[in-house]
Amino acid sequence: MLDKLFALRERNTTVKTEILAGITTFITMAYILFLAPNILSLAGMDKDAVLIATALGAGLVTIAMGLFVNYPIALAPGVGLLAFYAFTVVLGMGIAWQTALGAVFISGLVFLVLTLTSVRQMIVEGIPSSMKVAITVGIGLFIAIIGLKLSGLMAISISLSPNSLGQVVQTHGNMVPPASETLLTLGNLQDGNTLLALFSLIFTSLLMARNVQGSLLIGVIVTTIISYMTGLSTLPDNFQVFAVPDFSKAAFFELDIPGALHLGLITIIFSFTFVELFDSMGTLIGTATKANIANPKTGSFPGLGKAMTVDALGVSAGALLGTSTITAFIESAAGVGAGGRTGLTAVTTGVLFLICLFVAPLVLLVPTAATSPILILVGALMLGAIKEINFDDWTEGFPAFLVITLMPFTYSIANGISAGLIAYPLLKIVAGRPKEVNWIMYVLAILVAIRYIFF
Repeated sequence: MLDKLFALRERNTTVKTEILAGITTFITMAYILFLAPNILSLAGMDKDAVLIATALGAGLVTIAMGLFVNYPIALAPGVGLLAFYAFTVVLGMGIAWQTALGAVFISGLVFLVLTLTSVRQMIVEGIPSSMKVAITVGIGLFIAIIGLKLSGLMAISISLSPNSLGQVVQTHGNMVPPASETLLTLGNLQDGNTLLALFSLIFTSLLMARNVQGSLLIGVIVTTIISYMTGLSTLPDNFQVFAVPDFSKAAFFELDIPGALHLGLITIIFSFTFVELFDSMGTLIGTATKANIANPKTGSFPGLGKAMTVDALGVSAGALLGTSTITAFIESAAGVGAGGRTGLTAVTTGVLFLICLFVAPLVLLVPTAATSPILILVGALMLGAIKEINFDDWTEGFPAFLVITLMPFTYSIANGISAGLIAYPLLKIVAGRPKEVNWIMYVLAILVAIRYIFF
């Protein structure tokens, strides 16, 4: 039955592999269960309400992606959009969180219209193969940097500008403090959790070198056990495995749609739409390509329309349940790296999210040191696609370079794709080869430029 439903043989996979991949995906993104409540609580929302909305929304929408699209892609509230929602819209602009949820809901409807009219599909199909491959590689680097930061193997430090030598300088009669700059450095290798993450990275990579099935999951389990055995992690007081969720605290249907339609919030809706468009597009392209479902060279993306429809409905569904934009998660690549090729991977992940409504305390026992190395390893796997980009052709190579580098170094998938969308048609025109560019690329370049100039 499962073989017929998910075409397991056709995609050269098994039930065991898919379930292990689904568990792996879940473990790598389970952090959203406590990250989302922590961020949105700063915007005045109840933590328990956000936890319920996050687990329920991620579970239902991810299961829908698996059943109706047969993609191994999981969805949950996006981290970047959580921060934009809380810090920019609610705290920065002083907008009520209910009104902000209304803006999220409307942006989901905009997505749905763009999907049903095939505009989103046209955008994906109109993007050249070099850009699609660059998106996959860029996401790989993005995932790796997230993993390095979460593991503590990479640290952020602030240093004074070398020009000032740590001294205040006098400019036009005013005393000006020395400038500072942010640097990425090697983490503290004397920290126990960092060393544990380093062990997990090496141990799991050795398993992968031996082609051990379920290497990523084995690495997480072994690292978690070591963490508690060594005292780096401890069980919380009055720990209970099972806990019945209090749905009376849920923020279902508390969004303010009329308030969001106010003229002053049009730019907010546009911003939500813009970021979600390219974030989800990048994740769908990158993950589907890695799973061998899509082929960037031929432009073949079977089921892309259905995937985008579920993604669009997920945005509005999240707002109805009481959380920010639910979108395709780049951590889905972890499950793909573990062998996930079908919707059974997504269904497994979605079911685990629903179970977490009742065993949330148990889920949170997995330490970051056990999950962050997975992101590093998957990022390394995704870099392999870079060989398909023709860097000898500057009009193809440089836009791809911008996509690959700006994604991780600006910490935004949308920024990387946007830079490529502008550079690609511009270089083709200057090179006298404008006919090589699909017309949709010119439209996208203009829209992206307008967004960054005026919004």
